[in-house]
Amino acid sequence: MNPGLSQEAVLDRLKQFGYNELPSGNQKSIYHIIIEVVKEPMFILLLICGSLYLLLGEYSEGVILLCWVLVIIFITFYQQRKTERALEALQLLSSPRALVRRNGNTYRIPGREVVPDDTVFLNEGDRVPADGKLVEGKYMAVDESILTGESLSVEKDLKGRLYSGTLVIRGSGIMIVEQTGSHTEFGKIGKSLSEIEEPTTRLQKEMRVLVRNLFLAGMVLSLLVVFSFYWTRGGLIPSLLNGLAAAMAMLPEEFPVVFTVFMAMGSWRLSKKNVLARRPSAIETLGAATVLCSDKTGTITQNKMEIVELICRNKGYTRKQLQGDWGEVKEVIEVATMASDANPIDPMDRAIKECQSMTGKPLFNGSLVREYPLTKEFMAVTKVYRNHEGFQVFAKGAPESLIHLSKEGTKKAEEMLAQVEKMALQGQRVLGVVRADWKEGELPDDPRAFNFELVGFIGFEDPIRPEVPEAIEECVEAGIRVVMITGDYPITAQNIAAKAGLKGTGKVLTGADLKGMSEEKLADEIAEVNIFARIVPEQKLQIINALKARGEVVAMTGDGVNDAPALKAADIGIAMGGKGTDVAREASSLVLLNDNFSSIVGAIRLGRRIYDNLQKAMDYILSIHIPIIGLTLLPAFFADLPILLMPLHIVFMELIIDPVCSVAFESEKEEVGVMKRPPRIMGVPFFGIKRMLGSLAMGGLLFAMVLGVYFMVLEEGHPDEEVRAIAFSALIIGNIFLILTTLSKSRNAWAVLKERNTALLTIIFTAFIILLALVRIPNLGDIFNFSFPGWGHFGIALLGALTMLIILETIKYWNNHRLLPPNKCI
Repeated sequence: MNPGLSQEAVLDRLKQFGYNELPSGNQKSIYHIIIEVVKEPMFILLLICGSLYLLLGEYSEGVILLCWVLVIIFITFYQQRKTERALEALQLLSSPRALVRRNGNTYRIPGREVVPDDTVFLNEGDRVPADGKLVEGKYMAVDESILTGESLSVEKDLKGRLYSGTLVIRGSGIMIVEQTGSHTEFGKIGKSLSEIEEPTTRLQKEMRVLVRNLFLAGMVLSLLVVFSFYWTRGGLIPSLLNGLAAAMAMLPEEFPVVFTVFMAMGSWRLSKKNVLARRPSAIETLGAATVLCSDKTGTITQNKMEIVELICRNKGYTRKQLQGDWGEVKEVIEVATMASDANPIDPMDRAIKECQSMTGKPLFNGSLVREYPLTKEFMAVTKVYRNHEGFQVFAKGAPESLIHLSKEGTKKAEEMLAQVEKMALQGQRVLGVVRADWKEGELPDDPRAFNFELVGFIGFEDPIRPEVPEAIEECVEAGIRVVMITGDYPITAQNIAAKAGLKGTGKVLTGADLKGMSEEKLADEIAEVNIFARIVPEQKLQIINALKARGEVVAMTGDGVNDAPALKAADIGIAMGGKGTDVAREASSLVLLNDNFSSIVGAIRLGRRIYDNLQKAMDYILSIHIPIIGLTLLPAFFADLPILLMPLHIVFMELIIDPVCSVAFESEKEEVGVMKRPPRIMGVPFFGIKRMLGSLAMGGLLFAMVLGVYFMVLEEGHPDEEVRAIAFSALIIGNIFLILTTLSKSRNAWAVLKERNTALLTIIFTAFIILLALVRIPNLGDIFNFSFPGWGHFGIALLGALTMLIILETIKYWNNHRLLPPNKCI
């Protein structure tokens, strides 16, 4: 066999031709980023405010605000590059994989690393990674509709051309790569493919409507502030500045930023749990999943067959009974080994070879002269060997096929089938093994012509993954129903389900049952069935539609080409990253990188955490804007009150709000009992009236606290600069306490603080240091129009913030222990 390219040759071709990918159109130059920033309302407001300060002769304030323009451009550029690098890493994980031969070994690599002259192995369901020539193949047919638009598949002969992006729908083969990347036929139409955008999710639409409404309300309110300020105090430019401050206070620019950060970080966190999120909508939906439909093999089980029982000459042995002393069962293992591949890939063949190496018995000494593949007529693999004594025939396959061909009588055959059924009842997959001598000259065309002698049976078991029972129990506690869909026999499926801890294993529906069942009947039956056996991939779509017809939110795993319709129809399609085909991955919203059931449960847990934290972040955004808006508007309507918040102060507040929302809330740990409550109801809006009223109430309490401090300090007769310093300190301290109480709905603020959320602690520490500097350093205080009133006067600010915190924590405690019923979704 061709050893393939060496590592040095691969590196040379990568330098010469580049990676096997289309030129990316996602990276943005600094010019484009600046243009995007200029379009942002907050940027425009900062620019206008800075210019007005310069016109008023307030050069310090003007220069600082204008400097923030450069800071925003830098932060935006940094975030853009960081996002691009994250997307590049995720794109590498989600790109089609290719099986190549290099340095005499076979490797599965990302499709982008394929180079010209690579030897690539292709199987049914694979995407062709590059353009090239077929040098070896069996009955290969390729779907080239992505290039030609023709729906009919194209048969491929040796030396036939294969094109990047096309799909192998039948057969297998080996190709030599000739063109990669933009040099392929697919590269010529790659630009149009790269322009396809993800559809807007329900949450994104809801958020856009809210931002638009708040923005319009803010503009109306800002105009009202301008007129009111001008009417009560006079001065056009100060009126405009106050109106712009109101606009900055009302503008909820954090919403889209927070949503983007949560989705990007959520995808990254999922990848750490071996789950690749291909669509943001999957992260939104994970917490609402009510049914999880899972494959058995490789997901619930290890996909690693072990021999657990052997029957030789009507005498049975378990693996534990043998304990290394294989005795007469060596004959069974020898026959099975001779009927298997010399370098096995099939899990059962591997288990047979492993046992054969343990027995120490030498194999039949002969050369392979003919192999009969498994067919529908004869469900067994037959191999014929030759030595100086003649031909020896070995076969292994379905017991029912082999028993009826052997020399046993009818009664004996029935007894043997009863043995096989008993093994199957224990969840075993059973192979029969037979042998025959052939000395009649030319070999027959049909292997059933051999005079087979039954040697025995081998029982295999695919062990349950050790973490699966616990994961299924976690699903049950979380109100998620687990459904197992398998191609195995009902008895085997029930046994595996029972070992895995799956509830409701008494009733099974088979593929034959589904064929004659109406949609309405299936929708009724499916309410009580958690096991589907002897299911073909096409029937998975029927099961998904029946579950959705009952109002379930369905997550489903799949790996084959024929699984794609069901994966696409499911609310959360989960493709197998290890054994899955490229077309299944393309149709799914999540890719399971390690094909492990517990990873799906971990993704659901993480999905609930992400959604919870996103809601809490939005609660905080709405809450903190209330006191900012109120304190900005108050002086506009009451001419005798000193102005508290100016644009510069609001910018300082944004320094706390933005990172807290996007970093501290995102990194907050999950709520207590996150997997002991029912799934979220999909129809409930993210920004429900009740939730918004709760946020407004929290913000109103903070506003009332600051207002109380504000009037108490005014009553003491402090000058405006000192009043502003104390009231602003109360706002900052109250804001930090609001963050602590909002971060968790199930833990108190002290518990949240002890959790050592690094992002939160950094932001709190930085905010306090800067606040102390502003009120204590005269030059900085002048810029913010602060005067230091003495440390004792800040006690009222701290006392007011603590009072607010105690009230909010008391309400939280009351809600958690008195008002909420068990398992209520907080």
